Amino acid sequence: MSGKKENILVSACLLGVNCRYDGKNGRAESVVSLMKEYHLIPVCPEQLGGLMTPREPAERQGERVMDRTGKDVTGCFKKGALETLKLAELYNCKRAILKERSPSCGHGVIYDGTFTGTKISGSGMTARLLEKNGITVMGESGISEKTLDSGL
Repeated sequence: MSGKKENILVSACLLGVNCRYDGKNGRAESVVSLMKEYHLIPVCPEQLGGLMTPREPAERQGERVMDRTGKDVTGCFKKGALETLKLAELYNCKRAILKERSPSCGHGVIYDGTFTGTKISGSGMTARLLEKNGITVMGESGISEKTLDSGL
């Protein structure tokens, strides 16, 4: 890749930021290594939506997002998705690498809302909003420079 580096939106936890629900991160070296060729713009939709770290785990239940205690946190997830979209637009990001299975960032597969580890087809609120606005979303598994350079 030559010339100006492309900006890519990335879930901050994948870059080693301790912002997951459990206060930990999901650092993925394959994603971190992309910094050589791309500008990675870290985001945590849950924090942007006003949720604390650590926090109760949450899962999508239809159009709502509920935490494990039964509290409806949909509003925070919607706000976080909108703030993430603003950052994507501000930095002219055409692509995003987001944390798989997350109720915000999951793309294609998310947990089913029962807190049993069961996975279903679907996407998180942020992933859906970004795609609706023309941003290509992918998860962290199988990411490499070659994958990105080939246009996915």
